Amino acid sequence: MKPSQSRTHHRGQQMKITKAQAQANREHVVATASKVFRERGYDGVGVADLMAAAGFTHGGFYRQFNSKADLMAESAACGIAQTVALSEGVNAPEFVQYYLSREHRDTRATGCTMAALGGDAARQPEAVRAAFAAGIESLLGALMPTDTDSDGGDPGRARARSLDTLAHAVGAIVMSRACPDDSPLADEILAVCRDAILASLDVSTTANTSST
Repeated sequence: MKPSQSRTHHRGQQMKITKAQAQANREHVVATASKVFRERGYDGVGVADLMAAAGFTHGGFYRQFNSKADLMAESAACGIAQTVALSEGVNAPEFVQYYLSREHRDTRATGCTMAALGGDAARQPEAVRAAFAAGIESLLGALMPTDTDSDGGDPGRARARSLDTLAHAVGAIVMSRACPDDSPLADEILAVCRDAILASLDVSTTANTSST
């Protein structure tokens, strides 16, 4: 290889590495924003704080994203995808047991994005709400039973049951978090809603009342 060719080849390798690192940096910002938004809300943190949390300067933001709304949509998709991944292969009762627990309620930054930011998303641009809608569909897909015999073999009824379970669980977490952390009502909401959902799924709740 001639020296000029060698230099060109080396620059090409550097360019590939630079692009790969840029993509890795972007993914890190998205993952960090996903956690910070869940903890502080969309309006509770600015671009500068988000970039600082990810270890970057404010000036680098607009080289990666067109707007804060773009980052909000991407980070919502990232957070919901994490919940979907954790839900795959888990049956509905197991999902409900963990979802309606104090552990999940008290870990906003790593918990379900829909429960943490669903109220905020309703007032955000369409791209953000579209990310939530797509995420809800993905989570419904993960929660849908592979065997619909209990619903008379009707996929529509199975989907309705999964949607009811998800909406009930998300609402319970939102209400519980709205109460002071140590209030009896916060725990009561989790316990009552968890037992009601499990009962609707034909699961005995006798052994589950101590897990709030």
